[in-house]
Amino acid sequence: MAFASVLRSTPRLASRAAPQIARTSARRGYASGPAQAKSNNGLLFGALGAAVVGGGLYFYARPDPNDQRTIKDAASPKEVDYQAVYNAIADSLEDEKYDDGSYGPVLVRLAWHASGTYDKNTGNGGSNGATMRFAPEANHGANAGLEKARAHLEPIKKKFPEITYSDLWTLAGVCAVQELGGPYIPWRAGRKDGNVENCTPDGRLPDADKGADHIRNIFYRMGFNDEEIVALSGAHALGRCHTDRSGFDGPWQYAPTTFSNEYFRLLFDEKWQERKWKGPPQFENKTDKSLMMLRTDMALVTDKAFKPTAQKYAKDENAFFSDFSKAFSKLIHLGVPTAQLSEPVPLKKIEDQAPATA
Repeated sequence: MAFASVLRSTPRLASRAAPQIARTSARRGYASGPAQAKSNNGLLFGALGAAVVGGGLYFYARPDPNDQRTIKDAASPKEVDYQAVYNAIADSLEDEKYDDGSYGPVLVRLAWHASGTYDKNTGNGGSNGATMRFAPEANHGANAGLEKARAHLEPIKKKFPEITYSDLWTLAGVCAVQELGGPYIPWRAGRKDGNVENCTPDGRLPDADKGADHIRNIFYRMGFNDEEIVALSGAHALGRCHTDRSGFDGPWQYAPTTFSNEYFRLLFDEKWQERKWKGPPQFENKTDKSLMMLRTDMALVTDKAFKPTAQKYAKDENAFFSDFSKAFSKLIHLGVPTAQLSEPVPLKKIEDQAPATA
């Protein structure tokens, strides 16, 4: 597949003080693939993690006694320049030494996993609290590798101490989606950081080895419908799986740092077969065996209710972007009392900001 079919050419600003300078490395192609024409316009998301799973211990998993209490209430939106925070995150995304050259996918995954613990029946969990800072939740198997995302954001938290971790993590996910070519994501500030007692029980996030019934159980608990489930699954356009984290291996598409509808197109256009290896069950594409799909991904093709929406997104990227924007925005606000939230904060992509004048 020619990378031209999935990579975006729109430049990003290298800094506020200079004219637009193309930064192409943030949207890199994967190693190989046959040429394929792209059907629609382009804009971004991954890794729901889109992005991908990771391992290791992070210092937040061992909080000191002072961290056991409520850290602090969310700062007033007037006290934080959220566009400046966004810009700092955007400027930190590219790193040739990390994975496929961008922290974007793992930041999307952080925002998703910090929010996807919500239970509409009990009202607990969700993005309010940032409880993955503490060992019980940080050590959940589904969160393996996210210590890398949290550590990556620490310098930005120190630069903007007024922002809560809860707001920072979700804002980072929004930034990653938008800067990697995806749609505008509505975002509101006002989340508060909680304490260790607010950690959610293990098992609230999806198990990639399960099918459609499991997916519905997880997402219905949060208040999503079938169409929203399919839209959010499109985050797998970003990132890859790692054997030392989730146990699975490989990217979902040839350009794992570009948000597009390519994930859906490949689901239907490629022929998939079970991979014969020593790892957990997953699928590989027959064309060159360089791409992967999980059982949860294949459920979008085999389930009669999921399939029509997935087919629509494979043919119409604009429809996917529109639905993903709404579903992802809903996700990252789960568990936050409406009265606690600010008005929507307009967050411009780097490429849409006018360069600063000297």
